[in-house]
Amino acid sequence: MASRQSQDVKHRSHFTALLDACVLFPAGLRDTLIRLAATGLYRARWAEQIHDEWTRAVLRRRSDLTADSLQRTCHLMNQAVPDCLVEGYEPLIDSLTLPDADDRHVLAAAIAGKADVIVTLNLKHFPQTALAPFGIEAQHPDDFICHLLDLAPETVCESIRQQRAALKNPPKTVAELLDTLRNEGLPKTAAALNHFADDL
Repeated sequence: MASRQSQDVKHRSHFTALLDACVLFPAGLRDTLIRLAATGLYRARWAEQIHDEWTRAVLRRRSDLTADSLQRTCHLMNQAVPDCLVEGYEPLIDSLTLPDADDRHVLAAAIAGKADVIVTLNLKHFPQTALAPFGIEAQHPDDFICHLLDLAPETVCESIRQQRAALKNPPKTVAELLDTLRNEGLPKTAAALNHFADDL
């Protein structure tokens, strides 16, 4: 999990992304997004309901993990990213329309959190026609991270380098880390980062 690197950032971006539970479920992708947020390249936001959603999904898949250990992960995430938790969005939920009603809390949190984008793997769940009235768009994490890489390649590469350096059990080579990102749905990001392999 990322440390509070934000203290070293002089100019934080006002560009705000609401992270859907599906992008917080894969450990590697979650770590990448949190570390990038901690650099100040963008402002990451989520809600306790989103925490509940991704941690329940992990517990269904990983019998070796406990609710307490994942609660600690959530706490570390909240510490790593300033002002990440969105509150008071619940009254908006019933007024919203999405293909899956269970996703309305995500859009409600994005609206209340003044998000520019919802970063999600489930783009079909957030059609632009439903998001446009609120000035929000849905973006796949592969596109989102590629945009950040285009904007600030040195910062993104340093964040990825620190992510790889933190992997001790087991450690990963650059190629192995890029394979992890690729397997977690980030083929374009992995290909783009491969051009910076010597810096990772």
